[in-house]
Amino acid sequence: MSRYQSYMICTAPRSGSTLLCSLLAATGVAGRPDSHFHRPSLADWQEAHGITPDAAAPERDILQAVVRAAIAEGSGDTGMFGLRMQRHSFDYFMASLAVLHPGLPDDVARIRAAFGHTLFIHLTRRDKVEQAVSLTRASQTGLWHVAPDGAELERLAPHREPAYDAEAIRAGVAEMTAADRDWEAWFAREGITPHRITYDALSADPAGTLGALLDRLVPGRDAARDVGPGTRKLADATSADWVARFRAENGLT
Repeated sequence: MSRYQSYMICTAPRSGSTLLCSLLAATGVAGRPDSHFHRPSLADWQEAHGITPDAAAPERDILQAVVRAAIAEGSGDTGMFGLRMQRHSFDYFMASLAVLHPGLPDDVARIRAAFGHTLFIHLTRRDKVEQAVSLTRASQTGLWHVAPDGAELERLAPHREPAYDAEAIRAGVAEMTAADRDWEAWFAREGITPHRITYDALSADPAGTLGALLDRLVPGRDAARDVGPGTRKLADATSADWVARFRAENGLT
């Protein structure tokens, strides 16, 4: 029997969250995790979940409808809700839950009121230069994820050739470092001991990493055995060259 009704993957871009979400969804027992509250906008949430805007409706009623729709989408028929939360979306998300569930003492209480007993997962990437290079290349080329056979899974802009950009990489390092710092501060404030996963561990051993997580989410279920990665790394020799160049230029080891 599951110990949890939901889980929230606390992360930042280019940390392996799409891979982890695809693995969890493929088990058939852990919902359909995704960024169900991605953009910090109630109008965008309504559009993403197919809810017709009603200017006369109270904000709380709109939020109730959005959360119901998100839970249905993020649970499928598994009875468990999966949520990926990027740090840049988090403050608006929590402010909205405070409107939906006023009078509760803290963020964890509001999340549990909305989604049930929740496991918090911290997915992070230790090498912030590699993470920033990955973010810079994806932003430039428009290609964010590919399938194991190389087919495009997510393209957000037409292709353009990538070009080394030290300032963009530096900004990415700062952004990703701040995201980790902010998550850690929130965990400490809320008294949360998250289930921790690193990009390196997930990339090196997807099945083992998934199995350890499922042991917490749905004990006794061997759903990870036949699940394989649904995405492939985009990093290549160019990525490695950019990482080495940035480290050399900035005196990093």
